[in-house]
Amino acid sequence: MFPAFKAVIFDMDGLVLDTEAAYIFAWRLAAEFMGYQLDDSFCNSLSGLHGEAVEQQLLRLCGQDFNLQHFKSLSGEYWRSHVQELGVPVKKGFNSLLQLLNERELPYALATNSRRRAALDCLLLAGLGEVFPNLITRDEVAAGKPAPDIFLQAAAVMGFEAGECLVLEDSAVGIAAAVAAGCPCLYVPSLYPADEWAAGKALAVVEDLEQAAEFILSALLLK
Repeated sequence: MFPAFKAVIFDMDGLVLDTEAAYIFAWRLAAEFMGYQLDDSFCNSLSGLHGEAVEQQLLRLCGQDFNLQHFKSLSGEYWRSHVQELGVPVKKGFNSLLQLLNERELPYALATNSRRRAALDCLLLAGLGEVFPNLITRDEVAAGKPAPDIFLQAAAVMGFEAGECLVLEDSAVGIAAAVAAGCPCLYVPSLYPADEWAAGKALAVVEDLEQAAEFILSALLLK
């Protein structure tokens, strides 16, 4: 049950930061302004996808003549206005987990499907701008999640094999990327019901990062 991992890799959106609600808010407003409707099922299906994959899904739903550039501009404006007013919340348990990793001198990295500029903006807004010594984004790899590239790169940057890195993910897309990379993973669903396939591939399904910290501590104590 407890793999001999030597480092931890965090996802960002929906795992460390509660950003997905703000993205959905912005996507919906932009689509509505353009005369389209994005329902709950469609928005939830975008969880964990990188930008190009989100665009492909929008074209599939709205048609090939959908103006992606206008949508991106509008949704970006709505998103910035939303987060500047309300901030970017940090998910429950993150600070406790971070303290545990630092106390145990366990290396960690952030590996996100977001572009670097967007990731840095989100981290700064959440007060986490200086927290992650290793940040791997969509800009540094050939393919985003569910491809394994981001996790493979994160492991390499820290100097470990992928199988030595425990991945924490909130989406089925992220779990698929971890599995493809050969990383053991914990599933911390940001949407319910939890994805059955992802739950079956993860070492465990935990409710939040506090439970993830308990899992990691148990694993460390058994070493």
